[in-house]
Formats: sequence, structure tokens, C-alpha cells
Amino acid sequence: MAMLCLREDAGKSWEKNSKAEFLRLCKNQMYSQKGNFESIEEKDLKRALYELCWLGVRGQLKVDAVVTTIIDVAAERPDVLSLIADLFGVLDVELSCTEEAADRERFLSLVTACQALIPDFVLKERLEADTLENLGLVQSKALFQQKYVKMKTKLYYKQQKFNLLREESEGYSKLVTELNQDFPDTTSHSTILQNIKSLIGCFNLDPNRVLDIVLESFECRPDRLGMFIPLLKEYTADEETICHILGFKFHFYQQTQDSITPDSLYNVAALLIAHRLVALEMLYPHLSPPNSEIIEKYKADILEAKQSRRKPVPATLTEKSSATEDNGKEDEKEKMEQTSHNQKFGLCEALIKIGNWQNAKTLMKSLPPFTAVAHKPLASCLCQLISYVIEPIYSKFCGLPSAVAQRRVKPSSFSSGTVQAFTFEDLPTLVFPLLQELGPHLVCDTVLLVKVNRIAKAYMTSSESVDDTADIFAGFLTVYDEVLLPCLSLLPGNCGISEEIWGFVKLLHYEHRYRLYGQWKNESYLHHARLIRARAEILDRSKYIMKRLSKENVKPLGRQIGKLSHSAPGIVFEYILSQIQSYDNFIGPVVDSLKFLTSLSYDVLAFCIIEALANPEKERLKTDDTNISNWLQSLASFAGSTMKKYTIDLGGLLHYIANQLKANKSYDLYVLREVIQKMAGIEVSEEITSDQLLAMSGGELLRQEGGCFTQIRNTKKSSSRLMDSFTEHHLAIPLCLLMAQQRFGIIFQSGSHQTDTRHTKLIGRLYDQCQDTLVQFISFLSLQLSASELTKVLPDICELMVTYHVQPDVAFGLWRVVFSTSIGAKFDDLRKMDKKDKQLNSQSVKIQRYIDAVEHVMNPVMELVRPINPLKIWDDIGLQFYLTFWSLAIYDIEVPIAAYEKQIQVHKTQQNAMEESKEIAQSKKKKEKERSTALMDKLEVERKQQEEHVKLVMARLKNEKESWFLLKSSKHSTITAILQMCLFPRCCFTAIDAIYCAKFIYIMHNLKTPNFSSLICYDRIFTDITYTMTSCTENEAHRYGRFLCAVLENLMLWHSDKSIYDKECADYPGFVTVFRSPSSHQNAVADHLDYENYRHVVHKWHYSLTRVSVNCLESGDYTQIRNMLIVLTKILPHYPRVSKLGTALERRVEKVVEEEKEKRQDLFTHALVYSGQLKMSKKHWILDQNFHKKEPDTKTAVRPTGSGADGINSSSTATGEGGKMVPPKASKAEIGEVKTEKMETSPVKHSSKTRSKETMSANDELTSQPVKEETRAKEPRESNSVKFGRDSKTSDAEWRQQMLSSETRRIHTQSDQLEPRQEVKRDSHERERVKEEKRLRQVELQRDPEDGQRDKSSKAPSDKSDKGSRGHSRESDRDRDFEQLTQPVDDRVPLSRSSEGQRLRAVESAKPVEEREIKRRKIEMSASKSPAFDRSEERERDARLSGRDLKDSAGDWEKKREPSRDRQDRKRLSSGVIGHKADGEGHEPKRHKGDDGGREKVGKANGSEPREKRKDPRQSSRSKERPRPKDEEFDRVLVKEEDIVIKEKMRTKELGEGRRDKARSKFDDHKRLKEDEYMKESRARLRDDSSGKDRDLLRD
Repeated sequence: MAMLCLREDAGKSWEKNSKAEFLRLCKNQMYSQKGNFESIEEKDLKRALYELCWLGVRGQLKVDAVVTTIIDVAAERPDVLSLIADLFGVLDVELSCTEEAADRERFLSLVTACQALIPDFVLKERLEADTLENLGLVQSKALFQQKYVKMKTKLYYKQQKFNLLREESEGYSKLVTELNQDFPDTTSHSTILQNIKSLIGCFNLDPNRVLDIVLESFECRPDRLGMFIPLLKEYTADEETICHILGFKFHFYQQTQDSITPDSLYNVAALLIAHRLVALEMLYPHLSPPNSEIIEKYKADILEAKQSRRKPVPATLTEKSSATEDNGKEDEKEKMEQTSHNQKFGLCEALIKIGNWQNAKTLMKSLPPFTAVAHKPLASCLCQLISYVIEPIYSKFCGLPSAVAQRRVKPSSFSSGTVQAFTFEDLPTLVFPLLQELGPHLVCDTVLLVKVNRIAKAYMTSSESVDDTADIFAGFLTVYDEVLLPCLSLLPGNCGISEEIWGFVKLLHYEHRYRLYGQWKNESYLHHARLIRARAEILDRSKYIMKRLSKENVKPLGRQIGKLSHSAPGIVFEYILSQIQSYDNFIGPVVDSLKFLTSLSYDVLAFCIIEALANPEKERLKTDDTNISNWLQSLASFAGSTMKKYTIDLGGLLHYIANQLKANKSYDLYVLREVIQKMAGIEVSEEITSDQLLAMSGGELLRQEGGCFTQIRNTKKSSSRLMDSFTEHHLAIPLCLLMAQQRFGIIFQSGSHQTDTRHTKLIGRLYDQCQDTLVQFISFLSLQLSASELTKVLPDICELMVTYHVQPDVAFGLWRVVFSTSIGAKFDDLRKMDKKDKQLNSQSVKIQRYIDAVEHVMNPVMELVRPINPLKIWDDIGLQFYLTFWSLAIYDIEVPIAAYEKQIQVHKTQQNAMEESKEIAQSKKKKEKERSTALMDKLEVERKQQEEHVKLVMARLKNEKESWFLLKSSKHSTITAILQMCLFPRCCFTAIDAIYCAKFIYIMHNLKTPNFSSLICYDRIFTDITYTMTSCTENEAHRYGRFLCAVLENLMLWHSDKSIYDKECADYPGFVTVFRSPSSHQNAVADHLDYENYRHVVHKWHYSLTRVSVNCLESGDYTQIRNMLIVLTKILPHYPRVSKLGTALERRVEKVVEEEKEKRQDLFTHALVYSGQLKMSKKHWILDQNFHKKEPDTKTAVRPTGSGADGINSSSTATGEGGKMVPPKASKAEIGEVKTEKMETSPVKHSSKTRSKETMSANDELTSQPVKEETRAKEPRESNSVKFGRDSKTSDAEWRQQMLSSETRRIHTQSDQLEPRQEVKRDSHERERVKEEKRLRQVELQRDPEDGQRDKSSKAPSDKSDKGSRGHSRESDRDRDFEQLTQPVDDRVPLSRSSEGQRLRAVESAKPVEEREIKRRKIEMSASKSPAFDRSEERERDARLSGRDLKDSAGDWEKKREPSRDRQDRKRLSSGVIGHKADGEGHEPKRHKGDDGGREKVGKANGSEPREKRKDPRQSSRSKERPRPKDEEFDRVLVKEEDIVIKEKMRTKELGEGRRDKARSKFDDHKRLKEDEYMKESRARLRDDSSGKDRDLLRD
């Protein structure tokens, strides 16, 4: 109700309405507070009456009206008169402070009017003396005041007791005798009380002293509880009196510090409190010390304990232990002395002893937490009470044998009022509160700790399923959280208690266990000073031990770690893990030192590992944000090693990883990978060698023996434990599916909804980690689970791929073992039926039974797979082929005989070494020999089994091949579907799958699979690998490289020998092509690709690889460069093989090395390693003409078999009428296919307008250039003359002159565009010597070639001539190859086309002598990197020889030289001097019948055998023509000398500074003599072989 206030003008309308309203409101207020007199609304009523009286005092309302209103209010509530009296007292005081006489008179009138209502004694109590005198209630103010003082003195200051002189001591003696006599059982307390009263009356005794003596007697005879308690109740009912007497007793023992309160007093006080003779609240103020002092000590103790962690650690462990023990004893003794004077603790202990838990709990709650139980006697007393309460239920569920249980000591009994627990339902109310109040101080009674733990274990095992929400279960968790586990931290290394607690904890789910460990480790140590000190001590000892731990002292220090971990495993392991994360070399010693732990400690270790992994304060990536942090790698390695060596529950760790995957976090997959690798021995590495990869294609034993980097042993038990953990927690298949989905989640799902800013390298590494872990996990499941078990837990193929969105590689990877095992089981069943009939034991019947088993198993699977893809895909590739490809493994199609033999030989070698060893005992030798022999026998049996299995599988493939590819789509569509749906997904899955894909292609070719073109398949693989390679991660690039290497292995095998090709390819349908007939009016004819055309095709593939490699290496993109280097490294055994392509590739790699040296170190390392390997493989390089013949057969144009677009364009041309070369005419379908392939194979980041010259195909023998093909398709066929711009009226000589001029001009331009190399720095002495050598060389060049050299012109050594004919400058080749790759497509010469080859021969046969001089200058420039050349002087000499001003540009000089060149060309043509060399390769090309001009027949590639000449009648006029000078001899010499320079530099670098100058001068002399000698010989040959005009040109 709101506060009631009367208005100032209420007196004017009082009688009309104000009075009625006032009474109504007062009545309502009184009714609302009726029954609750002390309500706060009573103030409102007082306020209303106060204002009413105040209106009467001020005169605003008549006194009669006020009195009448008071009477009306009092009629409703009589106690209002007491309020009125109080208000009169207030008004009296207020008016005494004012000087208003009128108000004083009106107040007296009002009080006088109310005297009839209020008694006089009430007014006398509340009004002042002056007012009472004015009212006439007292006669005199002075007399009243005097009487008031006397009364007050008598009440409060005068002692009410008997005179001691009047008391007789005999009375007290008789009283003591009466109270302490031996009362018979029949004596009642009433009789004793009557005797006491008689003594008091007879001897005039003080009743309070009598009560004190009764309490003293009770204190001495507590066993007479039944008599003293009723006696005290009847003697006095005043609690306050007894309380004061007890308080006086307690105060007596507080006078000195040495005085100790006796236990009997505590006991009497406790009994009186228990029987409600004394109230605890009244007695509590009499106890010492006060609460404020206790709280201050508690805070100081906590602060001191926290500061103790910062104290320095003692020098040695022994000193530390002894000092700690001494300090602990002293502190404990001091605390015991302090707490012995605490009367509150003593009273609480007495209350607990008599079983009065409620009052004891009230007393303990008034103190700081766990302060009372820190007093050891009190804690022991509480433990006894708990033991007594749980005795019935413990006797029932203790689990002890009956003989032991009978001898068990039972706890002491308490009062009959203490209730005991007989069932588990009694525990939450009777036991758990006591244990929670006791806390970690239960350590004082380890027996009780074990009892509570056994009761909890009995509860968990009493029923099959325990309700997690039940009060009993929650109570037990609370007890372990707050009492038992913290109590374990205070026990000094008690492993027995630890194992007892583990008996209950292991029955909990990992979530409850880890919650307990987390609270124990992180929370319990914050609230107890004793636990804080224990934590600091354990941490110091852990640091001390870890500083001294090494491999040599693992065992002794491991024992110390074990002792520490018994008490506080969380603290110890937290520090150990922090050290491991910082120092990974700690992992081995720490793992070995953990063998002394208890089961509970191992489980806490697993929790600490998970806690460290989930630490949000640590970054999982290094500062570059591209690599996983070292701490995570170290922690994962430690986890794997520990889990393998010791029995630890993995459920929590596995659930943690699964939850991380659900949250799209894949960093912690590294932990799972390490755990599986260590526990199951399954390694995943892309650095696996070829021998290991070969061994992985064998049986299980061969994979274990030869497929791993280290021999994995003793993993059977650990792998079984790991599989049991997966099975128990139902995580095997969920984890697999999560990893399969996470692979693409890493790429397409970022950590936030914003733009993904992760580095590409990081994404690739996370993908590889997820992929490798998935493959590892699938391998683990296939080894641990049987086919039936996998079938039960795995969803079917359709559900995996459709519902869970799992890719085929993972889905079939999971089911592949099931398929193979099911087929084997069905085959065995069928064979058992056949064995009954001997006629059915033939090999054909066996094969048929295997095929039947395959159909029985795979037909249902085929129906499941059919809905996965649309029907169009099944038209391109057969469903049976798709299923066969994905269901088989490399074990099914190939037997690694070499791997089996190697492992058998390894064991034989071990046996021989064992026999020769004298240090090994004979028993051990015998044992090892038996083991090796058994392994060899098992390997041999396994090999035979695999051979038999492969035969059956090959028979199955032969049976199925007819239905693989039907004629429902083109071959190109079929190949595209095979690559997209089968080969590319699987070859990037694992390294062994990459080999499988290559082998399966070979098998399809070898089986002569209908409607499958091996040639198109290989062409699609090698035409352009940019897209596939760019989309690969680092590990996928390794696998893709292995796939290409395996494919190249077969291709290069066929390329190496014609007989092998004829045997394995010539008559196979996979190499059938379309040959165009010479006449354009005839249709295409199908035929097989011959050996030479196949060599052209392989060269085209090598060129495609070179083009893509150069493009990627020059792209600047990190992913392209890295993946290209990885792929090139993998295919290095088979590529490059052509020196021209290898040189171009080498330059690009060297460029990458230079560019990335200071930028991206990983690319620099990749490129540098590959560059070194590439240089080592140069010895296997061959020349272009040795790799393939540059002129294919001219009778046909090659196209693979197929209609329309199924073929692939070949570089061969058809032969028209008259032997003229006619380019083939492309059909419309072919043009369309060429356009399509052009779009498909264009490299990344190069459009048709911006594509660099390196990416344009110059020697594309298999796929013609699209622009030219479109031109041929639109325009009619033209002759070679039209092709090369020759008019029909132009004579042969004029046309050849035009070709000669254009080619010579191009050579001049290219030679002028060669940029000089960077000049090598030399010292002044060497520079002068080099200048002198150059001057002598110039004089020698200008000398008449006939002077003194005629006698040597005919004595060119035959061996040198032979070498000069087949060798040339490597530097010149490198420059020419670079020009060939970088020149525009229109200027290149497609060597494989007959018309282009004819033009090239015509140009080569018209080369002038001037070209030789230019070429010689070019060779000298390329060799100028030798220190013997000075580039500035050579440029001057070149300018003088060519007549070019040094200031002229290349274009100006070209214009000046063009007329003279044309004039010289015409002179040379008229004189008949024509060169013979083609392509500058050092060999004369082989000519076919019908070619112009007689040529020498080329022998072997090395040019060692003699050449046979034959004459051409059309060239009889030139039959006596001298052979062309061999300029390459000088080129070879320079290159040879350059090599000598390089080798000499490397050698002299090792000699030292003292010997370097001497060796260099000796080498320079030798080099100068050799150069002069070969220069003279070259000039002599030029003199004899050249005409007079040539000599004039040379002299000029």
C-alpha cells in the first residue's frame, strides 16, 4: 500500500468526507497486515496516525475529532493504543525542542483526552517527566527521577547473590558427594533433584554455583548421560543460564596461551547442544578464536602456498626430499599447536563424536571452506563417523572372501541416533554430504577411501546399465571429483590406491573420465593450500627429473616419474608434454621411462595429450602459414609411440579427431596418421623406392618384408588394440567417411564464411595429409577386419557414392577386399563340388569355375553401380569394364617375381652371415636359421599362390574383354571416359594404384581388346598433361609421375627394338591406323602402324612433354613449377632421351634454379636436385635422327582406325602422280576433331593470341597443326611448287636460288642474334696472355692457306675425320635446339612430312661456302666462354671479316650484305659447289628412291662403318665433286677443349692457391698448341676442298 498522507485542508472537510476516507483506508491497511504484525506496512499506519495527531496539535483539527477518530480506529484494532502512546512520546520530544506554547497546550489537551483510553503506566513509560508532571500523573518531577535512578541501579548494577559468609562448605561437600555417588539403576533423577534442593535450602547454597557443580560432575561422569540430562532439564529451563556458565568455563581456558581446553568440556557442551539444553548460536560467541582471525589465517595460508611455487629448487633430489620432509614435519607440528587452542574445532569434533552431524555441519559452515577438516583430529573423527554410517552397505558389497570378512575390524559405534546406510539409495543423504565436507582430507584414512571406492564400483557393476541422470551416479562423480582424486594427490606415491580408483574410473565413459581428470588437474589445486603446496612440490621434482633424463638413465629416473605420477599424473604429464613439444629428441627416452605408470596414469596421459592438442592458445601452423607446427608433429609422434608401447584407451583421442573432422578441421589427422603408423606398422610415404613399390604388389608377407622402410615387427597386439578401440566406439566407418568427405572440404570449404585466404601450399598439404591418412586407414581396415565384418559395417557401393558422396576410389577401396574374398570363397565352394568328380579337375574347368564365381559375386554389384552414372557414360565405357577396373588390384594382374627372389636372397645372405659370425651363440644361430628358412618357404608358397591367382584373373579378363567396349560411341569418347572415370582418379590415389593403371592399359592392349585403341589412349595421356598436372597436389604429382613413368617404360621398350615392337604391337588392334591411299579419290584403308611411324609418334610424345615442361617451368606459378619438377623427376629413367629436347629442358631448369634461389627455396631445391639428376642422365641421350627417322615412308598417311573423328592426324604425307609430295586432304570430321583436340590440349594460361613460341608445335608428327589442317580442308590440293611459293614457269635453277637465298639469310640473321656470354674475370697477367694468343690466331687466319700447308692437306687422321663426321659442338647443338623451339611456327621445318623434307634437302644441298665461314664464327663464339678468348677482339675481327661497322645494327648490316650474298650464291650455283649436310646434325640423311641427287648411304648411327657411294644419272655432272669440308672437326675440338677447361678448373680448385698458377700455365700451353694444330688442319682442308673463289672469300 502506498504511504498515506493527510492533506493540509483535511480539517475543513473532516466531518464530511475526510474522516470516512481516513477510517476506510486505515481499516483496509489493518486487514491487509493482519496476522503479520511486523510487516513493513505498519510504518504506514504509524505515519497516518502521526499525521492525525499532528493535525490536532497544530489546531487544524479539533482535539475531540482526533480522539473520536482514535476511538474508531482502536475499535478495529486494540493494539493501536500502544502505537498512539509511542506517537505521544515522539510528539513530546519534538515539541520540547520548539517554543510554540499553543501547540504544547493542545498536545497536553490531546493526551489528557486520551488518558481514558491509554493506561497510566504506559504513559509513564513513554512520556517525558515534565509532561507527566503537567498531566498530573506524577506528583513531583524530582521525586520521580530519583526513584527511576534507584530502580535502574538495582536492576542493572546491584549483584544478586548470597553472602559468602552465610554459605557453609559442608553443603557443597554434601552436594558433591550426592552427585558423584554410585547410583543404582533404580535411582531416578527426580530423587537426586529433591536432595539437591534440600541441600540448597538447608545450607543456603547459591543455585548458580550448584548448577556449576552439577555441570562439573557431568563433565567427569559423561557415562551417566541418562541421569544428568533430565536432572539439568528439571533444575533449570533457562538456556541462557547454562550457556553463560559454559561460556565462563571456556573463557577460563582462554586466559593464557598455554592453557588447553579439556575434551570433557567439549563433550559436555556437545551433549547439552545435542539435547537442546544450550543453543549453539548462544554458545558460539564464547568460543575462541573469533571468525575474523580464522579468516585472516586462511587467506594468509593460501597466499603463502601460492608463493611457495616460486621458491628455488634444491640442488639434488635427495637434498630436496629430505628438506621437504623436515619442513613438512615442522609445519605440521606448528599447525597442530595452533589448532589445539581452537575451541571451535574442539567443539565441532565433540559434536561429530556423539553423532550430532547437523550442529557440527552448522559450525563448520560458519568457518572458511575446509578449515575445520584441516584439523587432523577433527578429520579423523569425521572419517570414523562415515565408516560407521557405511558399514552395513560395505559389508554387503565389499567383495571380500567370507574368511577375510569375518576377521575385518569394524568401526566404533556412535550414538543410537546416528542413522546407517543399508542401500545405495541412502548414500545421497547420509554419506555424500559428509564426504563432500571432508574433501581431500580423507587422506588421513586410506581404509575409508578404499571402502568408498569399492562401494562405488559395486554400484557400477550391480546393474547392466547405470542411469547417468540418477542422483546416486551424480553423487559418486561429485565424490570422486571433490574428494577421492584430490585425496590421491596428497598420498605419497601409493600405486595400490591408484589401481583401486582405476577399478571404478575405468567403468565410466571417456567423457565422464576426462571431466574428472580436468577438474582434478585444473580446479582442485586452486582451493586447498595443502594441494597447492603438493602441486608445487611435484612440479619441482618433475623439472628436476626431466633435466637429467637421457637414454642412459631411463630406468632409475623412470621409477621416479612413476612415483610422481601415482599421486598427481596430470601435473607430471603436463610438464613432460610441454618439454616434448619443444624438444622432439625427448620422445624416445620419455616413452621408455613411462613403463612404471599405473593404469590410471596411462589414462590421464591420454587425456593430457588430447588437452594439449586442443589448446586454443597454440597455433597449428608455423609463421609461414603453410606448414604444420613442430609442436603438433612432436606431440603426434609421441602419441603414436606411447599408444603402441603401452595399453591406453584410445576412445577419447579417436572421438576428438572425429569431432574435429565434423568441424572441418583436418590438422589433427596428423595424429591419427602417426598412431596408425606406429601401432599397425602401415607406412604412407611418397618416397617409396621402386623395389618397395614392386614388393607392395605381392602378398601380405612380401609387403611386410620388402614394402616398408624399416622391418615392422611386434605390431600384432597393438594393431588389435587399435581395432578394438575403433570397434568399441563404432568409429571405423564414420572416420573413414569423414576423411573421404574432408578431402574436398579442405578445398571447397574455408574456415569461415569470408574469402578463403589460405595459401595454396597449405591447402595442398592438408589435402595430401587427409588423402594419405585415408589410404592408411583403409589399408588398416582391410587387414584387421574380415570380409564378413566389413560387409556388416559398410554401406553398399551405391549408398557410399550417392548418399555419402564418396568418390569411387574410396568406395571401391573399401569394398575391393570384400569382392576379392567373396570371389575366392565362392570359387573354393565350387571347386569342392568339382573334386568329387575327377573329370572336372582340368584347368579349363577351374577357370570356368572362377568365372562363375566372379559372375555370382559381381552381378549384384553391377546392378548397384548402374544408377550411379547416366546411361551416356555406360555407352562410352561398359559397366562391366568399369566394375572390373575398380574391383581389381595390382596383386590380381602381376606377380613380382623379382621382389620374391630378392627377399629370398636377402634371407639367404642373412643365413650365411649368421653362420660366419663367431660372436653369436649356436642356439641363436639355429633359431634364426629356422626363422629365415620358414620365411623363405612362406614366400615361395605365397608366390605360387599369386601366380595361380593371376592366371585365373587373366582368364577372367579374356572372357570379359568382348563386352567391355561396345560400338555405341566413338573411340575418342571411349578413351575420354576411360581417362576421366577410371585412369586419372585412380592413378592419383596411391602410388601402387598409379602402377596398376599403367599395367592395366598394357593388359588391355595385350589382350587385343576390341574397340580399344591403345594408340589414342597413349596419345591422350601425353598430348598435354598441363591440366592434370596443375590440378594435382604435391603427393598426387608424385603418383601421377609414377603413372607416366610406368607408361613410358612400355612405350620405350617397344621403341627400343623393332622385334619387340613387331611381337607386341605390330599385329594388335590397339595400333591399327587409317592409311590414306596415294589417290585422293579412294577411301581410307585400315592397317597397322609400322615401326618407323611408331618411332615418330613416340618422338611427338616426347616433344609434347618438353613443350608442356617448358611452358610450366616458365609460367612462374608455384604449383605448376613444383608439380612439373616432381613429374620430371619421376619420369627421368625414360625422359628425356633426345638430346635436343633434353638440352632445351635443361636450360629451363637452370633458369628456374637461378630465379628461385633467393625467392622460393623449396622450388630452388627441387630444381637443383633435378638439374643434377638430369646432367647425370645425359649419357643416355641420343640424337634426333637416332631416336626416329626424320623421313617417314611416303606411300601412306597414317591415321588410327576409326570413323570420322576417331583417328589422330599423322605427319606423313601421301605420294601423288609423278613422285611429287602431296599433302593429305582432311575430312570434315577430322577437322572438327582437330579443333576439339586443339581446345582440349592448349596449355594453361596461354591463349591462342598470347601463346609463346615455345608452346607451338614444330615437330608434331602425330597431330598436325590446326591452322594448316583447316587450310588443307578448305583449299584443294596443291603441288610442292605451289606449297613452297614456286611458280610453274620458274626454272629449277631459279627456284633453288630463291630457296638458297632465303635459307642463307635466315642463318645469317640467327648467327648475328647470338648474344655473347658474360665475360669471365681474369687477372692482368692472364688477360695479356690471352690477347697475344688472339693476335697470333688472327695472323694465322689471314695467312695464305697454300703456304707451307700443302703437304699436310692430305694427311687428315682417319680417326679424327671419323670423329668429326659424327660429332659436333654441344654448345652449337644447344643453341640450334633453342632456336628450333623458339622460332615461329611458319619458319619451322616439320621434318616428318615428305614435302617439307624435300624442301629442306634442296636448301641443304645449296648451302654456300660463306655459310661455312659464318658457322665457323658461330662455333668460335659459342666456345668463347673458355678463358682463352677475348670477346671484344673477336667482335672486331667478325666485323672486319663481314665488312660490318660496329655501330651498324643487325638490320642495317643485313641490308648491306644481301646483294653480295645473292651475287655469291649465283656464282656458287654456276660453279656447282653444293653442300651435303642436313640439319647440321653431323650425319647425311638417308635418301629413298625417287629423291633428287645421289647421296651416300648412311650406315650405323655412330658413323664407324664405311659408307658406300652410288651414282645418280641425273647428277652425273657432279659425280666428281669433292666432299664437303668437315667443319665440325674444329667444333668438336673446341668443345673437347672446353670440357678440359672445366675439368681442369675443378681439379685445380682442389690443389690450392700455390699449385693453381703452375697447373693453369701448363694447361694453357697445351691448349694453345692443340688449337694451332687443328686450325692449320682445318685451313688445309678448306684449301683443298674449296674453289678459288672460296679461297678469295676466306682471304677477304
